[in-house]
Amino acid sequence: MKNKCFTREEKEEVLRWAEDSSWINQERYEDDEAYLACVEDILENPVFQSMDYFMQHGDTTCKAHCIKVSYLSYRICRRFGWDYVQTARAGLLHDLFLYDWHTHAKETGEHFHGFTHPRRALANAEKYFDLTDKEKDMILRHMWPLTPVPPKSREGMAIIYADKFCGLAETAARVKRWVLYSLRAGRTA
Repeated sequence: MKNKCFTREEKEEVLRWAEDSSWINQERYEDDEAYLACVEDILENPVFQSMDYFMQHGDTTCKAHCIKVSYLSYRICRRFGWDYVQTARAGLLHDLFLYDWHTHAKETGEHFHGFTHPRRALANAEKYFDLTDKEKDMILRHMWPLTPVPPKSREGMAIIYADKFCGLAETAARVKRWVLYSLRAGRTA
């Protein structure tokens, strides 16, 4: 018997949701009281709030990206009865590297952000928050397979999926806006 995770309608809804970042600006995730109970202390922390100053993908800030990843992985884990609390928390902190990765190499000489930022995010998360071993593993391993060691848990895999999905959707949304702008301006793409 084939195990179907999502129906066609659910998949289409997820795609629409991921392409539309306006829900973050409207703070719709704040309507989910169970989610907020998991992460409110992180959301209110000034260090987490400072992620608004760093761009992630396209015109999405690190803070907005981390909220999307956290909320999507939280929803996946709730659906399957997995540990959604630790997943939501680790999802918020997975990119707590606290620098602009677009200029970081030029400013510091440190290259390979994709390989190195999980360790920096983990160090920052440990500095400002109390973390479980599982949360630490999810943060440190969220770039697999780019980094060689996968997470130890299925919840960690949910964060990897959410991170890649949201990153792709954020980048695709920017490209989509550029194409529409070019077409409206009479240019060819």
